[in-house]
Amino acid sequence: MSLRLSCIGDSITRAQLSVDYVAPLIRQHPGALAVERFGVNGDFAYNLLHRLDPVVATPADAIAVLIGTNDARASVPGYPISRSVARKGLPRPPSRDWFAECLAAIVERLHRETDARIALLSLPALGQILDAAPMRAAAEYSGTIADVAKASGVTYLPLYERQVAALRSRQVAPVPYRELTAVGYLATLARQRLGRDLDAISRRRRLELTTDHIHQNSRGAALIADEIDDWLRGSTLRPQTRLRQRPSDLI
Repeated sequence: MSLRLSCIGDSITRAQLSVDYVAPLIRQHPGALAVERFGVNGDFAYNLLHRLDPVVATPADAIAVLIGTNDARASVPGYPISRSVARKGLPRPPSRDWFAECLAAIVERLHRETDARIALLSLPALGQILDAAPMRAAAEYSGTIADVAKASGVTYLPLYERQVAALRSRQVAPVPYRELTAVGYLATLARQRLGRDLDAISRRRRLELTTDHIHQNSRGAALIADEIDDWLRGSTLRPQTRLRQRPSDLI
């Protein structure tokens, strides 16, 4: 019988602009893992909190939550906060305290209305310069995620830490972070729909884990898959088939 996993989050989970992290999990566990995906582009934690109905209505043994990248981006100077507030229907500007409240409420509802084991992933790296403001924001919000996980009694998956370790292990080009614009979003979406290789975009831009400092290339997506797979294999919920090869080993 397949283990039922729900993955919930933003555009990184939807995988229109990112390389898909769900596909490697499924490939490595043929017939042993069934995954439902609940990802919406541009979502903040507030948005996810208000679209949990289909999540709790979907039977799951495990739920992996990857949310907060947009909340963290909103704390970086130069982010178009007013535009995002209007576009995503936010009742107030994003803040770290509000993010923590929304994330705790997400976990509380999942606990109350499902029998699934729950894991919160820390954030992917923002950019690739470790001491720059976007990376500091990712670190701070990941710390908030760890605090919520501890207070709620759910599993914390250190994705941020894993990705930073990967960046430290490589000769990374000091490419300055650039916030994603509407033009950039549409251009990447058009390339993806035309079947263009997102990894080729990364190579051209000299980015190690992302296509645009935010969305994942194959290496970044494989690290997300590894983090979730480690959780599943290390719990009583793990699929019955053994992992044949780690997703990141294929990159």
